[in-house]
Amino acid sequence: MHLRLALLSFLFVLVLAACGSTAPAPTATAPAVSSTPTTPPSVTDTPSSTPTPIPTDTATPTITPTYAILRGVVVPEKLSCRFGPGAVYLYKFGILQDSNIELLGRMAQSQWMLVRAIGGSNACWVNSDLVEIEGSLDALAPTDPHVVLAWSPYYGALTGAQAVREDDEVTVTWHPLVLNAGDDSEQIPYVLETWLCVDGGIAFKAVGVYYPQVTVTDEAGCAEASRARVAGAEKHGYTPWSEVAWPPHPDTP
Repeated sequence: MHLRLALLSFLFVLVLAACGSTAPAPTATAPAVSSTPTTPPSVTDTPSSTPTPIPTDTATPTITPTYAILRGVVVPEKLSCRFGPGAVYLYKFGILQDSNIELLGRMAQSQWMLVRAIGGSNACWVNSDLVEIEGSLDALAPTDPHVVLAWSPYYGALTGAQAVREDDEVTVTWHPLVLNAGDDSEQIPYVLETWLCVDGGIAFKAVGVYYPQVTVTDEAGCAEASRARVAGAEKHGYTPWSEVAWPPHPDTP
């Protein structure tokens, strides 16, 4: 009995000793470090600014002149109306003083204009200095000088046209026009149309002569080249025009 109690006491003491002993401190576990590298925040590219378009040259709009048909009153007792823009062209008919006429166009670089009776259809050329114009001559459209010219069906262009210059003076010659009997116009037989340099600008002038030679004055100082052409006349009209090879002025750069 006593032995059983002693054994129980001994076991009790062992249990108490075990409870009173200090337990070893737990080993601290380090937090796991991920082997996956941290992805840095993505950098958004700053949007480039929209490029400003380079302005292209804008074509300058072409301004179309506005022309008109004017009216006028004949000043002299009888105004000669001709087939071309000059007194040397063949006579077409006459217009009486105080007649009202329509002004259709003008010969550029000259004072001649194309006219007709109001509402008519038979146009011809007159000197604007002999007409009271209702408006400005510049309001008339530049017009082909041959628009009403009568053409000869029987003769070809003049031949041998040439020009020789001596300073400002240019002499033009050509072979004569030999007419059949009865074809003489009994007016000026040759017309030289010229565009010559005068006071720094090109001016149109029609020169009429009775012989196949004429001398004209052509100055220096014009940006535009001078030129000329010649035709012969017979009673039916004019021959085709012959261009004249024009010699440049010696003072032209």
